Amino acid sequence: MKKIAIDAMGGDFGAAPIVAGVVEALKTQPFEAILVGDEKEIIKLLPSSLIPKIKIIHCTDVISMHDHATDALKKKNSTIYVATELVKNKEADALVSAGHSGATMSLATLRVGRINGISRPAIATFMPTVDGRRTLVLDVGANVDCKAEHLFQFGILGLAYAREIMGIKKVKVGILANGEEETKGNEITKEASKMLLSMPEFIGNVEGNNIFDGSVNVVVCDGFVGNIVLKTSEGVADTIGKFMKSHIKDSPFASFGAVFMRKVFSKLKQQIDYAEYGGAPLLGVNGAVIISHGKSNSKAIKNAIFQAIAFANSNVNSQIETTIKAYS
Repeated sequence: MKKIAIDAMGGDFGAAPIVAGVVEALKTQPFEAILVGDEKEIIKLLPSSLIPKIKIIHCTDVISMHDHATDALKKKNSTIYVATELVKNKEADALVSAGHSGATMSLATLRVGRINGISRPAIATFMPTVDGRRTLVLDVGANVDCKAEHLFQFGILGLAYAREIMGIKKVKVGILANGEEETKGNEITKEASKMLLSMPEFIGNVEGNNIFDGSVNVVVCDGFVGNIVLKTSEGVADTIGKFMKSHIKDSPFASFGAVFMRKVFSKLKQQIDYAEYGGAPLLGVNGAVIISHGKSNSKAIKNAIFQAIAFANSNVNSQIETTIKAYS
């Protein structure tokens, strides 16, 4: 049974949704939950029947969203530091945190360590596709400035994750550019493309629309571009939702039709809702780390825990190390 360390205090809304998510997850899958945070507050939120079954490590110091990521290295009594140390010391198999993503990434990289052959870990996220599947995009924020070798390594990270966790047998890896022609892209993406050609799974340049059309499984980009793609996609989805609600409200005919469109809207919401997948895996560190949204609700935390369990049960990291050696 896997041991999952959870930063119980790091989210925007405190311990309540995080503890609720742990409780929901325990109802569905067996795992050992290790909650790091204010013991008194956590116990108040737990059903009495679960208190003896959950390990709580008392800790009250929290890295806030206003702190610098490097501050986490100094605050050794913070919830995220203590939770990361559990993974480093093999006292936990995986980490879930909805706290400061920069702090989580920094601590995981420096304390847990990187996989051999990987210079920089990357944050990966899932984007919906028209065929109901998901495209893995990385990096989406960990590395703003990248070299070609980093983008090449992101391709390896994504390939391994798509195979091991997403269960895709014939993975297609592309690099995000401003055109599918070989001549398109900037100097770094062009250089990275040459390196990625050593991978049989590499299909060349892909454009922004390909992220959503199901033609590619893994899309590689630097963290600056990836974060813009992520935030823009979230904004567009939110705007479309508001746009449809507004028109339905203003039109009696649209209101009548909305009854029949309810299932369609429900599926759309499910596809774009981050709570459905729970969080973003940090790939390239020598452990299983899931970074959740600061505004995560209990459903998001539950699904992040399921992701962490799947990650911990997989051979992703060994596959990354093997593949980087084979393709370098």
